Amino acid sequence: MKVIPTPLDGVFEIENRVFQDHRGMFVKNFHEGVFKEAGLETEFKESFYSTSTKGVLRGMHFQLPPHDHAKLVYVTSGKILDVAVDIRKGSPTFGQYFSTKLSTDNSKSLYMAKGFAHGFLTLSASATVVYMTTTVHTPESDAGIRWDSFGFDWLVENPIMSDRDKNFSLLEGFYAS
Repeated sequence: MKVIPTPLDGVFEIENRVFQDHRGMFVKNFHEGVFKEAGLETEFKESFYSTSTKGVLRGMHFQLPPHDHAKLVYVTSGKILDVAVDIRKGSPTFGQYFSTKLSTDNSKSLYMAKGFAHGFLTLSASATVVYMTTTVHTPESDAGIRWDSFGFDWLVENPIMSDRDKNFSLLEGFYAS
């Protein structure tokens, strides 16, 4: 397992160990010792997954303090374009983003510390995405910013989205309220 820093302090791309033979493959997505050595949080409190069809965009989601969390994301089937944007007011990289493709073929994960909004676009016919978080989801702390408010080119004009995600505040407007 290799933990690779990105241009955003607190976001890491993880190349997971993959064991493959005639039976199929086995992927190690989390190793406490490796995460601790890299300075990442290891106390995950909740895990869940979503399934989406091609063209579905989910995001940009996060939890407000004191229920904010670090998040580990990986794909068990399909392929996604995964995006993290820095929403830490006062951060030198505020509003900047990092994107990567996560898939069953590359077996990578994305780790985001507290203070990042997260979203993804499904690139394959369908995809199953697993999320591990260091806090339990708290509906009253659930928040988001609009997918098209921080300058990222999703390469899609009309993604399939929930009404909730379409109506989030712009990144700039989020802190103005």
